[in-house]
This record gives sequence, C-alpha cells and structure tokens, in this order.
Amino acid sequence: MDRTQKEQTIASLNTTLQGVGLVVVAHQIGMTVAEVTDLRRKMRAVGAGFKVTKNRLARRALVGTKYEKLDGLFTGPTAIAFSRDPVAAAKVVVDFAKTNEKLKIVGAGLGTQLLDPEGVQALAKLPSIDELRGRLLGMINTPATRIAGVLQAPGGQIARVLAAYAKKDEAA
Repeated sequence: MDRTQKEQTIASLNTTLQGVGLVVVAHQIGMTVAEVTDLRRKMRAVGAGFKVTKNRLARRALVGTKYEKLDGLFTGPTAIAFSRDPVAAAKVVVDFAKTNEKLKIVGAGLGTQLLDPEGVQALAKLPSIDELRGRLLGMINTPATRIAGVLQAPGGQIARVLAAYAKKDEAA
C-alpha cells in the first residue's frame, strides 16, 4: 500500500467514523474469509459496517473524531464494527461473538463515552431504534383502533336489533 492509498484509507475511515453513533473494537484472531464475509453480510443487513483495520491507520483516522479515546484499544489483529444506530452494530457483534470464539470484543465508543466489553453486551440487549419506532407506532395506533371499534359498535347493535324484529315479523 503506497502513501496515497494510505491517506485515502485514513480519510475514508475518518469520514465514516464522524457519521456513526457507535464504534465497536474487536480482535479477530484467525477468522477465515468466509466468517468475515458472513459477519459483514449480517452487519449490512442492519445498516452497519465491519472493517478489518491496520492499527496505525485506524489510530490516525480517529484523530478529529469523537472516538479519539479508543486509540489504546488498537493492538493486535483488530477490526471495527460501526453503525449510526448505536444498538445495531452491538447486537450483531455480540451475537456473532457468542457463536465464534475467534472474535473478541475489546471495547467500544458510544459518542464520547468509552464502553468495556460488558457495556457493549448491555447495549446489545436494548431494543434497536426500529423496534422502538414500531412499539411507539403500535402505542399510537392502538387507541385509534379502539375508537373505531367503539364508533362502529352502535351501528352494529342497531342492525342486529332490526334483524331481530324482521325475524320476529316473519315468524308471526
């Protein structure tokens, strides 16, 4: 990798890091290409990303972002997971690490706050933004459904009463 490629990589990673809500740092020791590809596919499905990084380049890319405090976590074979939704990347990385011991979570940055591996696992247990939006929409929609049911009930009751009188007249 020549100097211009390194500078482009640093600039690209810096731009990416400035637009995300969470960066998870993990050690990926001995992961195969198939395993990394599978993890990347799962990350893309939730709107997140996963990148195997060179530590020196990643440290330089952190400069000027809110994740500068993560500098000390970049030792050994390192990869980062990132997403705008703070919960999405954490969920996928934690789930993948449960089934694959080759991926070890080292820590994370949530805005300017540092998280240890336990903090990342706690974050992964929270509902994602999409789940929260669905719950909120359901809560808003439920009263409207109930109101519609109540408003339709008198019309249905009148129809049943009229039908009962009609049957009574036919029987007579």
